[in-house]
Amino acid sequence: MSDQTPSQIRLSDLPNRRETRIALEPDAAAREKLAAELGISAIRKLRFVGTLSPLGRRDWHLQADLGATVVQACVVTLDPVTTRIDETVTRSYVAQLDPIEAAEIEMPEDDTVEQAPDILDLAAVMTESLALALPAYPRVDGASVENANFTEPGKAAMTDEDTRPFAGLADLRNTLKNKGE
Repeated sequence: MSDQTPSQIRLSDLPNRRETRIALEPDAAAREKLAAELGISAIRKLRFVGTLSPLGRRDWHLQADLGATVVQACVVTLDPVTTRIDETVTRSYVAQLDPIEAAEIEMPEDDTVEQAPDILDLAAVMTESLALALPAYPRVDGASVENANFTEPGKAAMTDEDTRPFAGLADLRNTLKNKGE
């Protein structure tokens, strides 16, 4: 992509009277590496496009669209599940953010506000946003845990009846009773 933005931008180098367009579209090798980092099968497409707008002299607002097509393993069958992700990413970078000194704090209502870094790593923002947008439990259509068998080959699977706390006591009583006769 010819209008590709560098993945790292020094905020002090940006014009503070107009917005700056950003665009990241990693190539196949970068997507493969990122998929491995995220522990997923593949990232077929990935695009992060938006603007960095000045808020005063030293504060910035990022608004970008994250578009991705990812492949993950189904949590039931391990078959590949393809998911399309379209998210809007919003961050505000503030130069003078009050330091947190308390051992415990409440989460602020606006969790998009961060301390403005000297160098903004757009690739890291894209990666974090993608990681948060991934389905936690991808599932193939029709996959059901009810039909899953979780045991080693050649052994009988445990049933719901086997999990009852006193399931084996009746068998033990009968075995002891038969030995005593």
